[in-house]
Amino acid sequence: MLYAVVMSADLPPLPRSQDPLRETELFQLGTREEEQCLRADAARNRARLLEAAAKLIAEHGAAGVTMEAVAAAAQVGKGTVFRRFGDRTGLLMALLDHSARQLQADFMSGPPPLGPGAPPLERLRAFGMALLYRLEEQLDLQLAAEPEPTRRYSHPTYRAMGMHVAILLRQIVPDADCELLARTLLAYLDPAQIHHLTRECGMPMERLEAGWTDLVARVTRTAPPA
Repeated sequence: MLYAVVMSADLPPLPRSQDPLRETELFQLGTREEEQCLRADAARNRARLLEAAAKLIAEHGAAGVTMEAVAAAAQVGKGTVFRRFGDRTGLLMALLDHSARQLQADFMSGPPPLGPGAPPLERLRAFGMALLYRLEEQLDLQLAAEPEPTRRYSHPTYRAMGMHVAILLRQIVPDADCELLARTLLAYLDPAQIHHLTRECGMPMERLEAGWTDLVARVTRTAPPA
């Protein structure tokens, strides 16, 4: 079951390379307080629309999710769906927000090695593995929800991941341009590329895991794990 969350509308820019980065500066994708700000009837309508969209995906795949189909399944007017989510991409992104929130909670406050308590290099490796398998499990939905180029890199989820990776890199290679390196590492975990490598090229996930570990070692100038 996929659940609705509310994402922050206005987010701070990534710190400049000379600015100190701290884990506590990571912004949240949303808060329970934000969810409670929705009127009760609006929250129920949003949940009903997302439930209808999730059911359509289960029955017909992501391609079967249109604003019209969701409106019909939820027995509301099409205008209600547009007002709630803006467009189809907004609707699909809302379906992905729960797992995005969970991933962020895991790398910000979960157990090591993904969460605090492990060395930054181990956390960086674990982050890539966690994101890699999350993408693989939700690949069709991820591709369908991919924002247009002008929105993709400014999306709160991408910015949260980029800042987290930059923070870890700053601890490992403090003399590097960690913001740019973070984007380079995230490019390896692009949903379209994962789709191409696994479904079109037939690469097993084990090879992608090894590729991530090797890439991290080369970017950070460290030895790969034994």
